[in-house]
Amino acid sequence: MTPRPDRWRVLAVLCAALSVVIIDVTVLHVAAPAITQDLRPSAVELLWIIDVYPLVVAPLLVATGVLGDRLGRKRMLIAGMVVFGAASAASAFAPTPLALIAARALMGVGGAMIMPVTMSILRDVFDDRAERVRAVGIWSAVLACGAAVGPIVGGVLVEHFWWGSVFLVNVPVLAVVLPFALWILPESRAGDPPPWDLASVVLVGLGVLGLAYGIKEGASHGFGEPLPAAALVGGLVLLAAFVRRQLRLPEALLDVRLFADRTFAVAVACVLLSMFALVGLELYFAQYLQLVIGLEPLAASVRLMPLFAASLAGALLAARLLERLGTRLAVAAGLAVSTVALVPLLWLGVTDEYVLLWPPFVAIGFALEVALVAANDAIISAVSADRAGGAAAIEETAYELGGGLGVAVLGSILTAAYAGALGASAPAAARESLGRAVELAGGLPVAAGDALVFAAREAFVHGFHVAIAVAIGLLAVSALLAAVVLRTSVVLKSCGAAADPLPDETTP
Repeated sequence: MTPRPDRWRVLAVLCAALSVVIIDVTVLHVAAPAITQDLRPSAVELLWIIDVYPLVVAPLLVATGVLGDRLGRKRMLIAGMVVFGAASAASAFAPTPLALIAARALMGVGGAMIMPVTMSILRDVFDDRAERVRAVGIWSAVLACGAAVGPIVGGVLVEHFWWGSVFLVNVPVLAVVLPFALWILPESRAGDPPPWDLASVVLVGLGVLGLAYGIKEGASHGFGEPLPAAALVGGLVLLAAFVRRQLRLPEALLDVRLFADRTFAVAVACVLLSMFALVGLELYFAQYLQLVIGLEPLAASVRLMPLFAASLAGALLAARLLERLGTRLAVAAGLAVSTVALVPLLWLGVTDEYVLLWPPFVAIGFALEVALVAANDAIISAVSADRAGGAAAIEETAYELGGGLGVAVLGSILTAAYAGALGASAPAAARESLGRAVELAGGLPVAAGDALVFAAREAFVHGFHVAIAVAIGLLAVSALLAAVVLRTSVVLKSCGAAADPLPDETTP
């Protein structure tokens, strides 16, 4: 088959559209302290401001991925850009925490319309696997660049304007990208799309939402509480019903049999666990640099640059490393290096010790990006172009659900450890968060205020260490899972247990 002559221009437009979503996520991390100071959200409301976006995106991805396959992927992408832009403007001028949460939820709807179809279009226009690996690497590199630009742009905007400008910046960016998307992107649909099944959409949407909400609330209030327990059980029951329905339908909405392929299943798990650790820690690194070390938003953004620059380098070199190492080694080694690189961060304190930060940032950014590119390639290479929407939706669900749960669970762990370290003798408001403690200290006598701020900073560092330790454990489990299970998958395929193996999935 002759390659599309404009495939690289198509890739450029896809990367530009998706980078808006990524820029917005990293911008918000830097803007969180400013939002706290202006809107005065509670600790729970602040978590919802940050977390409502992925919690809305995750349950909608399967539906929008399949709709894109049926109705047209370009059409879905354009509509998602319009919704995302309108919601960004609403977020910029939100007068209350609840209004900002609602606007962020609408941004989640737009993001869910954008994300899976970008990967579906990429899968459709790049037929050659070797070329597609390079395209996925470039796609990831642009995302890493967007993540790097986000904090810098956010730092400048927060310092010179107001926190709402970090959302408003999406509008002109989308206004520039939209005409190119209309002009360059090809319209594509699945040749034999699965029939639209509303019952399946409802089951998977509510199931993912229940699971995500149950884990989030359970981490905050305890899994024995009635609401989190009910949400978890309900989510699992609905997802089980969804799987059962897909196995019984003559033409399933989503081919759940893909998970019988161990390479596919482990790649999805690695994406979820990696994003759980990375996105959760990234947010709290920004808070650590601003609230503990005392840096301004722009200075904090610059301190995070080695992480994003290394991610960019890792994405650009991932294709070459994947060709040499193969999927199993690329995923396992990337996760293992990231695990080891997190260990020195357990020695961070209340003083500025940047020498402990930048070497781990470089190692984590590079290694984890290589692992994610390899995992993404394994996921999209496991399906035909007609099923690209479903596979992309699964990958993006793991990506968004992992990031959202990382913020919620690691944030809840950090908050609980922070409150415990601060002690019951501290004011109740101070035990909610470090930001509230600093705010409260401003109204106290100088000596008492300084003592409270110092104790709160030490307590935050203690909680941060606990969250880092949890992330280390998760990444170690991911690396072991990739090394052991992917190796088993290779052996099975080399013995003829599965057809059409990937090029690296043969025994030496």
